[in-house]
Amino acid sequence: MSTPPFLTLPPCARALRVVTARGEFAALRAEPAGAVRGSALLVPGFTGSKEDFIALLEPLAAAGYRVTAVDQRGQYETGGPQDPAAYTVAALGADVRALTAALRAEDATGPLHLLGHSFGGHVVREAVLAEAADGAELPWASLTLMSTGPGAIDPAEAERTRLLIGVLPTMDMEEIWQVMQEMEEGGGDRARRPSPEVAGFLHRRWLANVPQALITTGGHLVAAPDRADELAAVVAAGLPALVVSGVRDYAWPVPEQTAMAHRLGARRVVVDGAGHSPNAERPAATAAALLDLWG
Repeated sequence: MSTPPFLTLPPCARALRVVTARGEFAALRAEPAGAVRGSALLVPGFTGSKEDFIALLEPLAAAGYRVTAVDQRGQYETGGPQDPAAYTVAALGADVRALTAALRAEDATGPLHLLGHSFGGHVVREAVLAEAADGAELPWASLTLMSTGPGAIDPAEAERTRLLIGVLPTMDMEEIWQVMQEMEEGGGDRARRPSPEVAGFLHRRWLANVPQALITTGGHLVAAPDRADELAAVVAAGLPALVVSGVRDYAWPVPEQTAMAHRLGARRVVVDGAGHSPNAERPAATAAALLDLWG
């Protein structure tokens, strides 16, 4: 899971709920102090939340962008039902399209940029492909896939995800959390462990996840189809795209992400010193890569 470096919102940001045709979504919103150059919708990954993008809010807003980071359905403060159908990639992609429509209703003048991190990359890909299939003009000015791949996750990570899926129906979330903490204690780097404040947040966020959401989305991750060629056709038709990652990644190998960027005809940025979450680990360099695309 991604670990935000801090939790205090910058002065430009606030928490809110975005009302859409598919329900309400918990969000963080950053507003520029001056003229607005455009907007962005940021979608987190598996076991993540809007707070994964907290370190990007200030630099992106300072550059003139109105930024909205959300909790997906079933995550943290958005919540959701115990219904597998609510958490298919198609359903979550429909949520992204509804969020997009809500943001466009707020401001239909400037460009809107779309970003998905990790599993969120598969969700935004689904939204783009569904929108393109409808034949309408795409509402997004660009697409960024961050630390995500063309299909299923790395086999070692897939095995860990299958273990989680297997215990979710029989153990409660607190029990699973305690097991995960014991595993961290056995092999973690103490120098890299989060502050007590962030550690408490990670615990609360984990407990707030809807178990069925983790089961369904985890099942997608271990068996996801490769849809890069379908997306490449949309990119070629005029959707600027960026593939960004750290120099290492446990979920999708970095060379696999680079190959996906070539298949898409997308820009490629590797953020030095970052792993699976450059948004949290190297936010300044990550913001610079996004602004280069958006500008």
